Amino acid sequence: KAGNRYARIVSADSAKRTSCFIYEINPIDFVVFSFGDSLNLYKDKKKVTRLIKTASGTITSSLWNCFVENKLDVNLSLALSDVYAWTVDFYGLQKGDNFKVIYEELFVDGKMVGIDRILAAKFQHNGKDFYAYHFEQQAKGEYFDETGQSLQRSFLKAPLKFSRISSRFTRSRMHPILRISRPHFGVDYSAPKGTPVVALGNGRVSEAGFKGGYGRFISIRHNSVYTTTYAHLSGYAKGIRAGTNVSQGQVIGYVGSSGLSTGPHLDFRVYKNGSPTDPLKLESPPAKPVEPKDLQRFKELVAKMDKALEK
Repeated sequence: KAGNRYARIVSADSAKRTSCFIYEINPIDFVVFSFGDSLNLYKDKKKVTRLIKTASGTITSSLWNCFVENKLDVNLSLALSDVYAWTVDFYGLQKGDNFKVIYEELFVDGKMVGIDRILAAKFQHNGKDFYAYHFEQQAKGEYFDETGQSLQRSFLKAPLKFSRISSRFTRSRMHPILRISRPHFGVDYSAPKGTPVVALGNGRVSEAGFKGGYGRFISIRHNSVYTTTYAHLSGYAKGIRAGTNVSQGQVIGYVGSSGLSTGPHLDFRVYKNGSPTDPLKLESPPAKPVEPKDLQRFKELVAKMDKALEK
């Protein structure tokens, strides 16, 4: 990869034969090609030192700008938005929202090479405090709030019941009306007209109205990462309009055939960070709380981290 470092160990004679080639995959991982009677290949890691760091800031315009203004590593802002992706709407941050975070920085040969993980954080949004604690159980680390509930939220498997899949996610599909081949970045659920359509998860309606070939259309932003859309509806549920907050499983509309459609069905799509992703391969997070047997150990961690956050 262009820009990556490498080293070559050569023989001491005039032939300068390569005896070893070392390639850095990234600042930590490297691979060694050893040329002897036969090729010997192995991967290894550089010695990494972890240092605990702290950061805090107050939002004036956006999370990104706040980090730039305070000369903080912007990669930490990305890590913070990942931790709170399911609980804080980073598109709706208000002036005065603020955060405190305790995290680990990685050092190799005395040089900072990245951020490992956030250990604890407190994000105040719209006057409400959102806590996050990294806690390991069963050899797996996840983020929980102060009560031991997972910060992740699950999605429903499908946005409606009593249906069949009539078309899947594909890069190339013959459009039934236009008769041209083009991508279909969603899943079509064939169902009778009037079948209730529900929100896949908690979120806010960003769009609700007639949208060309999509017909009656709804878009829901669930967090800073995921957005879902629902097309060809026959109508909308009461109160559904742009800006409406919806809950997982709440009826938002009804199956129809509006727009470019050959029959009643729901065109359902999922976008991750703005890019279409196959709804049938969507990995819904577990959203499990701290196990009862680990609760005391978790409470001790929370008490320790709360003292550090207050400092």
